[in-house]
Amino acid sequence: MSISVTVWNEYRTHSGAEEWMSEPRQEQADQAAEVYPEGIHAVLAEFFSDAGFETRTAVLSDPQHGLSPEVLAETDVLVWWSHYLYDEVDDDVVANVFERVQEGMGLIVLHSAREAKIFKRLMGTCCDVRENRNHDEMERLWITEPSHPIADGLDGSSIEIPASQIMGEPFEIPSPKDVVFTSWIEGGEVFRSGCCFVRGKGRIFYFGPGHETHPVYYQPEVQTVLANSVRWAAPRDS
Repeated sequence: MSISVTVWNEYRTHSGAEEWMSEPRQEQADQAAEVYPEGIHAVLAEFFSDAGFETRTAVLSDPQHGLSPEVLAETDVLVWWSHYLYDEVDDDVVANVFERVQEGMGLIVLHSAREAKIFKRLMGTCCDVRENRNHDEMERLWITEPSHPIADGLDGSSIEIPASQIMGEPFEIPSPKDVVFTSWIEGGEVFRSGCCFVRGKGRIFYFGPGHETHPVYYQPEVQTVLANSVRWAAPRDS
C-alpha cells in the first residue's frame, strides 16, 4: 500500500504583497520565488510523487490550514516547512496534529520549522539555536549513522550543501533517539542536522538544510534523504 504524504508550507512569503513583510523579508521572498516559483511545497510534492508516494499539499491560507481532521486521518506522514508565520497557525490545528503523531502519523520537520508550534510542543523545549545566519556558507552533512534507514542509498561519508543558511549548536532539543547527520559549517559551527525522535506511536525526523533562497531541495542526495525519512516515519503495524 502506498504511503500517503501531506506537504505543508506557510507559503505566504512567496506572494510578495503582504503588509506584514519588512523590506528585507520582501527581498528574501523575491529571491525565494526565483528558486521555488510555485513554492517549496510544490517541489517537495513533485519528488515525493515521483518516489511513489500518494502526495497532497496544504498551505497556511487554506481552511484549517489544509489540515482538517479528515486530511490528517488520511495522512501517513506530514512534511512541515515554515519560516516566519508560526504564530498564525491555529492552536486547534496544532492539537490535532499532535494527537495524530501520538497515534502513529509520521512528521518530517524541515529547516526553520524547528520553531513551529507543533515541533516545540512535541519536543517540550524552545528549540533555539546559538547561531542563525544567512551568509551562503558551505555546509557538510556528515553521515553519523550510516546504517540508519534514512541514510540508505547515499554514497560517501557526507553530503555537501554548497550554500546554506547556518545554524549552530547548542540546539535546544531533547536528546534525539538517533542523530543521522551532523553538520560542519564553513564558519566553524557544528549542528545536529538530522535528528530522529519518537513520540507516542509517531516517528519524527528533523532535517536542518532547506532555506528558501537556496536550491537545497533540488539536490538528489537531499531528495533521497527525505524520501527515506518518509518511509522510516510511516506508520507500521508493530
